[in-house]
Amino acid sequence: MENWRKSSYSGPGDGDACVEIADTPTHVSVRDSKTPTRATLTFPLPVFTPFIEILTNGRS
Repeated sequence: MENWRKSSYSGPGDGDACVEIADTPTHVSVRDSKTPTRATLTFPLPVFTPFIEILTNGRS
């Protein structure tokens, strides 16, 4: 069973844009907190940080 927690980037000023994450020694999973029973994205641990960096660098 994964232990889901709200992302530190989902703050009170973000309205409904909340993301939850759960991590294990081998992977990180991400889901929308508004629909937790729907699909999740699961990444092998070595690719999660580059994925986030790509998202961050693509921000305007």
